Amino acid sequence: MRISTVTVYEQSVSSMNRQQAGFLKTGQQIASGRRVVNPSDDPQAASRAVGVSQAMAVTEQYADARVSARNSLAQTESVLDSASSVLERARTLLVQASSDTLGDADRQSVASELRGLYEVMIGQANATDGNGRYLFGGYQDGSPPFQKDGSGNIEYNGDDNARALRIDASRLMQVAENGENVFLRVPGTAGHLARADEGNAGSVTFTGPSVVDATESGHRDRHRVEFAIDAGGAQTYTVSRYDEATSTWAAVPGLEDLAYESGKPVTFAGLSMAFAGDPADGDRFELAPAQKMDPDIFRSFEQVLAALETPADTPAAKAALRNTLNTSMREFANAQDNVLTVRASAGARLNELDVVDSVGANRMLNYEQTLSDLVDLDYVQATADYSLRQVGLQASYEVFTTMKTMSLFSRM
Repeated sequence: MRISTVTVYEQSVSSMNRQQAGFLKTGQQIASGRRVVNPSDDPQAASRAVGVSQAMAVTEQYADARVSARNSLAQTESVLDSASSVLERARTLLVQASSDTLGDADRQSVASELRGLYEVMIGQANATDGNGRYLFGGYQDGSPPFQKDGSGNIEYNGDDNARALRIDASRLMQVAENGENVFLRVPGTAGHLARADEGNAGSVTFTGPSVVDATESGHRDRHRVEFAIDAGGAQTYTVSRYDEATSTWAAVPGLEDLAYESGKPVTFAGLSMAFAGDPADGDRFELAPAQKMDPDIFRSFEQVLAALETPADTPAAKAALRNTLNTSMREFANAQDNVLTVRASAGARLNELDVVDSVGANRMLNYEQTLSDLVDLDYVQATADYSLRQVGLQASYEVFTTMKTMSLFSRM
């Protein structure tokens, strides 16, 4: 087989080009620090690297979501801490106002400070986050959730939802509370609550109620004690139970027209409550578990403020003040317990974020290690290859130089 000079020349050039291409590729790998510079370098590794990079991007998005969640929960926790302090101070003022040594002017002073706390509580309930959204409006976070109506009473304009963020692939975390859950509810452990009717005209005050037998049927129902005075002046009372199905009151059999004795405990349905003073015909007192008494901390503020700002110059007015203070102290205690419960929940979620952050950081390290194994360069091996290819390229240069000078004419 004859090998022409052109064939030898082309083979030498081709070998030199291959050596140069390998040398340049190794140099590019060293310069970039990556073994897989182009997908064609290792298609399988490049494909897996794309999947790992996408997983890393998703993990980073979850990390950003956790930052937002932490900011929102921290703001919520801070506001709830302030609300708890307001309620604590309000309870102290109510204890002070219940002292018999205070006169109307003294109670006016207490009411003045209490009204300030009332306004602070409204401000806390309408607090916003760093983006101008209201913390306690649910999904209706574009306007104040608590506003005064035409009568000057506070009403809730938000909804019963709560904003949530997905902080991890399998965790959707609630990052805010709705105002109804914070300010219009009481904890499930709250006890019974009694409330005097606003139209009471007698001087009866109450103590309690308390549960004396939790196994008694009906102790979780709503009850009402109504006083009556017959033509002869005899004082009696009747206990009624509220029927949730028909929304009506019905007298409890055996508890109708019972003789009233001031200071003597009244016991029914596993409950005990004491009344003292002289009732007027038609005076009423309602009692039930606190959850069924339509809890509303703003209404509690309004009622106790009205009572403190009204002169207690008659037995009936003094009784109304005493009854309102008794009810309000329980309502404020229940409200504070509820705020603390919600705050504890927010704190628990903040702690959970720390755990999820740790898990996410470990996951990111695993992804980075996997990606490094797939595409990163082994500098020791690459340096050796670079030197070897440099020698090969130099050798190909020498061979080409030698081969191109070879000719039969030099032998003639």
